[in-house]
Amino acid sequence: MSASYIPNITKGSDMTWSQDKQKLLMQGEILVETRSHNAWGGAVTAWMYVPLVRSHVWQQLTDYPRWVQYFPDITKSEIIQRGEVKRLYQAAQKAFFFFTAQVEIYLNVAEEIGQRIQFRMEKGTFEDFTANLELKDCGNGTLLAYSVQATPNIPIPSMFIQQAMNLELPANMRKMRQVLMLGQ
Repeated sequence: MSASYIPNITKGSDMTWSQDKQKLLMQGEILVETRSHNAWGGAVTAWMYVPLVRSHVWQQLTDYPRWVQYFPDITKSEIIQRGEVKRLYQAAQKAFFFFTAQVEIYLNVAEEIGQRIQFRMEKGTFEDFTANLELKDCGNGTLLAYSVQATPNIPIPSMFIQQAMNLELPANMRKMRQVLMLGQ
């Protein structure tokens, strides 16, 4: 696939890839699209280009204990069951205006080798949580799309959840790319 064609790899998204957006991705920008999820939740997809071959990116992303390096708010990420569907435990801490929220989540993780990782909440401190990470070859590297849909179990208006996702996910994705590049 040439670098001039960046596919829309996230289902349900209507983001069109203009030449300008394609160029921004190839220059290292993170593109973000937020959507409403429900009155108290949010949904976001972020796209990023990583100048590494997909198999190398995949190998690093499926090292789940390493996710504490990708996302600064994650304080623990461990595999608690291996098999066709893995189970993960993750804990995170996030400071808000006047308080610090601590969350934990047990996730079922289904992998489509080299292409997709699907995270589904089994139980945790969310009303609901799903995430999908998709990888596609793009030029000499990999296009990564990370989609998250979540509703916290504390009543925070959807508008604030979406705003936080829109601001924080690009920084987290940049950190992820930096760590992936260091691990090559």
